Amino acid sequence: MDNKKIKPGVVHGVPNDLRKALSSSSEVAEAWNDLTPLARNEWICWVISVKKAETREQHIERVWTELLEGKRRPCCWPGCQHRGK
Repeated sequence: MDNKKIKPGVVHGVPNDLRKALSSSSEVAEAWNDLTPLARNEWICWVISVKKAETREQHIERVWTELLEGKRRPCCWPGCQHRGK
């Protein structure tokens, strides 16, 4: 899948590590692009908001898995704090 076809969020662009994961499967990329811009933004912010690289990798893996499960937003997360700024 072409990296340019991975759509961004409202506030956040897609970081390279997440873009690479999303692009690794046409099914995941399609599920990602089917999300609303606000939902994509929530996932992106959820991934970039962590402090440790290890946790970020875990979040990226969860995005990939949960998109395949049909989930549309990260569970149990208060949402992007950057949207209102």
